[in-house]
Amino acid sequence: MDKKVIITIGRQFGSGGHEIGEKLAQKLGIKFYDKELIKLIAKESGLCEKVLESYDEKPTNSLLYSIVMDIYPSVMYSGPTIDQQIYQASYDTIRKLSEEPCVIVGRCADYILRDCPELISVFVHANSDFRAARVAAEYKLPDAKVRDMLVKTDKKRASYYNFQSEKKWGMAASYNLCVESSALGIDGSVDLIMDYIKHKQSI
Repeated sequence: MDKKVIITIGRQFGSGGHEIGEKLAQKLGIKFYDKELIKLIAKESGLCEKVLESYDEKPTNSLLYSIVMDIYPSVMYSGPTIDQQIYQASYDTIRKLSEEPCVIVGRCADYILRDCPELISVFVHANSDFRAARVAAEYKLPDAKVRDMLVKTDKKRASYYNFQSEKKWGMAASYNLCVESSALGIDGSVDLIMDYIKHKQSI
């Protein structure tokens, strides 16, 4: 495409948001960021990668606090808290990445880049059976554990997003486009997003 585009993808756990984002980036010939963001944030900020992994898309009252209190007790009492440092580092890295066309999955990227005119924010959702089947295939877990993972992971993502932004995770009004991957399939979801981008850029 001739015009610059920044695509952010929020997603329910197991909905295929990562795969959709990756295929979208390949079609557009632009960079893709998901878990790679943790390494980039660590490199840019100097923060510990393991602490960043513990914090990744989790609410601030997570297990991270007990970890941090053992490793960096002084940080909790002087200057910004560790969660504030991590959010600022994530903010700075995501803003820097947005200087070039890219697809970014999660990490409140849509909110961080809300003033970016090239931004197209997408939320991928799916029914529970579709998500459970994908997660079971990837993690080789029984159905009961998979269903529990779906609920808990989505709760963590929602808590993190709702805490860090002024919007609501998963609510249609928070995004430019919501896509039901269980109805469209992964490739069909990619095609729909591509059509949306083409239409929006033609206006």
